[in-house]
Amino acid sequence: MASRRGALIVLEGVDRAGKTTQGLRLVTALCDSGHQAEMLRFPERSTEIGRLLNSYLEKKTELEDHAVHLLFSANRWEQVYNCWMLPRGESLVSSAMRLGLSRSRFCCVSSSS
Repeated sequence: MASRRGALIVLEGVDRAGKTTQGLRLVTALCDSGHQAEMLRFPERSTEIGRLLNSYLEKKTELEDHAVHLLFSANRWEQVYNCWMLPRGESLVSSAMRLGLSRSRFCCVSSSS
């Protein structure tokens, strides 16, 4: 029998709309019902690129719009590399894990325009 694919669940909304609160509730509910789930947030502010984005979002740093867009993309790829790949190279989405995302590419495009 083929293994089940996981689900990618994205919560979209403007800043301060409650994406993190709802995402954490969703992940808790999935884990409580026996599923493996994880919450990922963008931008990931703990990396060097994430700290630069955070500075930009807090209006402490000025950056050109195209550069900001590329930094958001690079920050997502950091997450893929650091968090989404299992030791054997299998992605979490293919391992029946449910992923909850707060922000995605559409929100990042609006932040950089």
